[in-house]
Amino acid sequence: MALPRSLAPPLPTETPARMVADNAPGPHAGRGHPAVGIVRLGVLLAVFAAGYAHPDIRPLLLGALTDAWLQVGVFVAATFVVVFLFERRASVDGVGLLVRHPRYEVPIAAALGALPGCGGAVVVVTRYAAGQTSFGALVAVLTSTMGDAAFLVLARRPDVGLLLIGLGFVVGTVFGYLVDAIHGRDFLRGKGGDPSHEAPPPAPVPPVLWWLWGLILVPSLVVGALGLFEVAVPDGLALALGLAGALLSLALWALSPSQAATLARDTLRLPLVERVARNTNYVTIWVVVGFLAYELATGLGGLDVKSAFSTVQGLLPLMGVLVGFLPGCGPQIVVSTLYLSGAIPFSAQLANAISNDGDALFPAIAAAPRAALIATVYTAIPALIMGYGCYLLLE
Repeated sequence: MALPRSLAPPLPTETPARMVADNAPGPHAGRGHPAVGIVRLGVLLAVFAAGYAHPDIRPLLLGALTDAWLQVGVFVAATFVVVFLFERRASVDGVGLLVRHPRYEVPIAAALGALPGCGGAVVVVTRYAAGQTSFGALVAVLTSTMGDAAFLVLARRPDVGLLLIGLGFVVGTVFGYLVDAIHGRDFLRGKGGDPSHEAPPPAPVPPVLWWLWGLILVPSLVVGALGLFEVAVPDGLALALGLAGALLSLALWALSPSQAATLARDTLRLPLVERVARNTNYVTIWVVVGFLAYELATGLGGLDVKSAFSTVQGLLPLMGVLVGFLPGCGPQIVVSTLYLSGAIPFSAQLANAISNDGDALFPAIAAAPRAALIATVYTAIPALIMGYGCYLLLE
């Protein structure tokens, strides 16, 4: 049976629940030592200089940076703005719901995990570490979360993004209840403690850089939207905005604390522009990696990526699950980039979306490594069922 048109990847051309600050991880988690940021920035500059100096790589590098910003980054940022504004206006205490309604903690955890980004999932993980939720709730949230890859898919294919979020919530809820029914609600329950109150605040980035980023975003979003409607834009303007936005995003990412450290802070108190930029930059750098790897493989290596993946099509859902085991959102963003470019089918994206734990796996490993490992392995079961079910029935 053919895959429905609405789920077919496009051609290659192409938390909203408020986590109350008092219950969220503390503001002193994560260190952003200036020396680390300078080293990361130096490495990025060296890689850029090396690629720019090579005449064959230069156009691919500039194209990857420009496309990553104008075709993806600006729309991801716009999605973050909508989600964060809604989050600030909402008054739902997700943590309080978990504590006050233990009978419904599994669907509540799945709902928090299904929110775009990793914030909701991190909150559930820290509550599990404090002994306030069951192991089934932990499995539910790790199953339902897509991490920051959700923003990428929502920005490019909102219909597919919403479908993945809905499936994640349903699968997470069902499987979470199943795990609690098998093991009991006290299986591997956390003993208390919170891994997020230890390190000092991260080194600050000059506020003017965040505002500069926001100023570049506005015209870039206009140019990106015009590109979607195939309205001609001067090449020089698109290149200038694309490079300025991408390079500033990468520089701010290098100078900022790690994404895991950012998640551990009370980011609700950050200015909206800074909060949007921090999260967008993390997505952007991985989109650049995915775009550049794709261009180098096809442009220099002569590789037909789609044909190469088609030779192992039956293994792609399994590969999506295995990539989902990797902690962090970066590898998952690369998988979504491949799906959106048409290189891999929906079944692989679906399997990865259910299997991956995003950045929520970092605090889980720190607080309860055994439970984190078992929960991660458990998420592979529904991921394989859904991925191969889609592959066998729809593709």
